[in-house]
Amino acid sequence: MAKAPVLTPRAEDFPRWYQDLINKAELADNGPVRGTMVIRPYGYSLWERMQQDMDARIKETGTQNAYFPLLIPQSYLTREAEHVEGFAPELAVVTHGGGKELEEPVVVRPTSETIVNEYFSKWVQSYRDLPLLINQWANVVRWELRPRLFLRTSEFLWQEGHTAHATYEEARDFAARIHRHVYGDFMREVLAMDFVLGRKTAKERFAGAINTLTLEGMMGDGKALQLGTSHELGQNFAKAFHTRYLSKEGKQELVWQTSWGSTTRMVGALVMMHGDDSGLRVPPRLAPVQAVVLAIKGDDAVLAKVREIGDRLKAAGVRVQVDDRTDIPFGRRAVDWELKGVPVRVEIGPRDLENGTAMLARRISDKHSKHSRGGKEPVAIDALAALIPTVLEEGQQLLLDQARERRESRTSDVTTIDQAVEATAAGGWARIPWSTLGPQGEAKLAEHSVSVRCLVTEEGAVPDADETPGNVAVVARAY
Repeated sequence: MAKAPVLTPRAEDFPRWYQDLINKAELADNGPVRGTMVIRPYGYSLWERMQQDMDARIKETGTQNAYFPLLIPQSYLTREAEHVEGFAPELAVVTHGGGKELEEPVVVRPTSETIVNEYFSKWVQSYRDLPLLINQWANVVRWELRPRLFLRTSEFLWQEGHTAHATYEEARDFAARIHRHVYGDFMREVLAMDFVLGRKTAKERFAGAINTLTLEGMMGDGKALQLGTSHELGQNFAKAFHTRYLSKEGKQELVWQTSWGSTTRMVGALVMMHGDDSGLRVPPRLAPVQAVVLAIKGDDAVLAKVREIGDRLKAAGVRVQVDDRTDIPFGRRAVDWELKGVPVRVEIGPRDLENGTAMLARRISDKHSKHSRGGKEPVAIDALAALIPTVLEEGQQLLLDQARERRESRTSDVTTIDQAVEATAAGGWARIPWSTLGPQGEAKLAEHSVSVRCLVTEEGAVPDADETPGNVAVVARAY
């Protein structure tokens, strides 16, 4: 009798495959309140490494970390009309505290533009106080009607940056810098993610912003996922909160602002962009465990050797874990590590030890190569410490190449709305001239559950304005 697959095959039911993988790779569980989640240690270790790398990149821009309260007076949100209208359906409102009704209801933070501006208006007095560059790592609550672990949850973790500048140009350039060189470089270099950098349409931009820049990635089923956004807020919040500064010329001027954020959604994106029917495939530069050394049997000599190899790999700069739990069947352990997407497994048994070799299994491979899934190669034990760093870098590049090939091969250039709907229904993206589509066409696409993910130039660059001649709309079904 054939062995039942550990996961639902992706081609059979992609959403079920995703849920299976989140569960069996021990990334997260559903929380007790609908839409919340419990992030398990392995899932949190992925987020921690994302957080550490991004935090360093954010600080390189001169931005400093701070923290603002979780509870925001409801009146703050009403000061910027477009902002409160955009978030009203998602708000969680506290009306009682300490057994008494509150004089003013407070909102559980959905985002922090309003409370940040309340304090920016106090902290900014002169041009000498600018630019003011603040970031916070926090949780937010947006009441989600259709929750899905990591992708859409009522509470999630993120970073949110907030900045104030003396001029429009400074704010515009800073938002673009975050978009391309913090988010873009991080996602490409560390997460091995392929994406399109673009500009949101007026319909899709952040509530209260004058421009939203986005990174859109294609998942394994051809749907799009927004990976991160950077917003030009103009002077909308500055007007609402009277955030002004005294210029060099002695005039009172409103600041120009940005905000930008990325969330634990990146963990879900990692699963859906790189995962396969055997589980996760974690990019080596991100992986908390880059290599696991498994003892096949509990022979004393084998156990001593796997621990020695672990020490050698650690000394070579590899993040390594030794699995000497020989009271658990080897096959089960190998499958568990495969599910978790550890890039490299080194397997050693008594026979391997006699031969002075170990079996090297690559989790990330090209289906056309000798290292395709299931393929293993014997490697001299003394060569492992030198070889594995190279294998890890090869895997990193291969994940990026495979993600890019998927997007490029499944993106069609079309000229009509019907063709765009057809392309997305077939599991891909479409590119259509914005002059052909426009806001009316965008509304028609929405009737088919298709959205404009972003606008790009004909060459694929980020346009300067919504109506720049030659703009192209990238459209897709999305999470």
